[in-house]
Amino acid sequence: MGYLPLMVNPAAATVFGVERSFSGRSWRWRRGNMDLAAQSGTDALQDDIVTQILLARGVERHDLVRHRNPTLRDFLPDPSTFRDMDSAAERLAQAVLTSEKMTVYGDYDVDGATSSALLLRLLRELGLNADYYIPDRLLEGYGPSGEALVRIAKGGSSLIVTVDCGAMAHDALAQANEAGVDVIVVDHHKCSPELPVATALVNPNRLDESELGAAYGHLAAVGMAFLLAVATVRALRRRNFFESRKEPDLFALLDLVALGTVADVAALHGLNRAMVAQGLKVMARRDNIGMSALIDASRLNRAPVCSDLGFALGPRINAGGRVGESTLGVRLLTTQDADEARAIAAQLSSLNDERRAIEAMVQEAAEAQMESQHNRSVIIVAAEGWHPGVIGIVAGRIKEKAGKPAIVVALDGSSGGQGKGSGRSISGVDLGAAIIAAREHGLLVAGGGHAMAAGLTVAADRLDAFSDWLDDRLAGAVAAASAHQATTLDLAVAPDGLTPELVETLESAGPYGMGWPRPRVAVGPVRIVKADIVGKDHVRLIVRGNDGGSFKAVAFRAAQSDLGQSLLHGARERPVWLAGQARIDDWSSRRQAELHVEDAAWADQR
Repeated sequence: MGYLPLMVNPAAATVFGVERSFSGRSWRWRRGNMDLAAQSGTDALQDDIVTQILLARGVERHDLVRHRNPTLRDFLPDPSTFRDMDSAAERLAQAVLTSEKMTVYGDYDVDGATSSALLLRLLRELGLNADYYIPDRLLEGYGPSGEALVRIAKGGSSLIVTVDCGAMAHDALAQANEAGVDVIVVDHHKCSPELPVATALVNPNRLDESELGAAYGHLAAVGMAFLLAVATVRALRRRNFFESRKEPDLFALLDLVALGTVADVAALHGLNRAMVAQGLKVMARRDNIGMSALIDASRLNRAPVCSDLGFALGPRINAGGRVGESTLGVRLLTTQDADEARAIAAQLSSLNDERRAIEAMVQEAAEAQMESQHNRSVIIVAAEGWHPGVIGIVAGRIKEKAGKPAIVVALDGSSGGQGKGSGRSISGVDLGAAIIAAREHGLLVAGGGHAMAAGLTVAADRLDAFSDWLDDRLAGAVAAASAHQATTLDLAVAPDGLTPELVETLESAGPYGMGWPRPRVAVGPVRIVKADIVGKDHVRLIVRGNDGGSFKAVAFRAAQSDLGQSLLHGARERPVWLAGQARIDDWSSRRQAELHVEDAAWADQR
């Protein structure tokens, strides 16, 4: 079959004796005992691969059946589990019953846009045509401002629902309360012990949340908005609202949940994985006119898969809030006009191209600064003139390159010497909690977030003090996380074992994303037949094994890295192992598997 059996005790030794790969890492099994040699028959082999993938991602053996085909029926909790959920649902139900004028206030990113669109579409089906408000990233910044909330109240809205923001907006919500408007907060970001005043604050990460509710702290805001939708429909059902009208199809909203969850890099386990799995099925039906136009604008000629949400659809929605008009995403995802949908989707694609160009310039400058910070535990780079709309993306790139948490700050000399920053972290380092602590220490004007991502506002003359404080606070956590860095493998195959059938088997244990990593496969030994650079800095390979198997491989954005240079220049004469993700080659005229290379090592280990 071309599959190699895995070790019974993976912790006992490195894989194939690789102590230091081309990228400087040891190779370890993610989990053992996948003794494929003991299996017989194709079905048994495939079942064993899927079983081991699930077990390696933390699924208990007795719970395997539920996780093989994750459904909402098996994973959806009672929304009343969460504090303030019933109060929020009853208040929304009241607004529906009385045709109250209300506004959904959303963040400008994908999670905010999908959360807003979900509630707006639900309320529309319930007969309430709610307004919406999306702040401008550059002019207003993150989160609800008191000025905007009061202005909305003066416009006639007696109820405002904030989504993907509001958990730390103490001053703004106090102003809204003084203006006499009710505010429901639906968020997932870190909370402080003292909560802002609100009619209801639904957030699994509030510090007084129940143990059961806190277990869902990995949900994105759109996931919490979906639970609020479930609770609101239930509240209306109790009031006999649906005696003379059809209940809304809540499952039809799951395409929005899937997009927002994946784009916000929420952990894809448990309920998130079930919502994304089912949401992809809804998305494939193309019932949402705006979502269908977005898929077409992304030039996808097949049903979207999970990675498309993060790399094709999500960035286009984000582009509106980053470098264009912040309302475009919500307008697209709620429109019922196909022509309008196509026009907005095309505009978002154009803005996404513009965002890429801006991002490339900022990234080049940021990487130049990064070179002087190799002794830092947290990379912090800053400059005037950087576009605030791309700093989060660049922070993610810097984090990947440095293997450390990274914060990119766009300084604005015209705003009193302040800077807007965005950070991305590595597994095991809670950046959001550190940012909140820095704010409480007076080092930041504002700040918050979650474990893997955070945003902040810092005075320019406090930037060095903040950098030193953060470096000191997180040094131990970063060192511990870095010490455990290794290239973890799920499966090893001979070259002729890298087949479309293997890719299909691996895909059946998805969807994959943060917290539910795509299986990493080692393939080899192989010899490199051809190596060159395609695009800006992607390394393309043609390799062949002694068994006659050959395939194409690509190491993305790797040309200047140690891995890329080794593949291009140093690995021609000796056999190597390649490690990465097995995928179907979408560009080939015939269906074949390829490897997206993430690491490599000598096969002879001399």
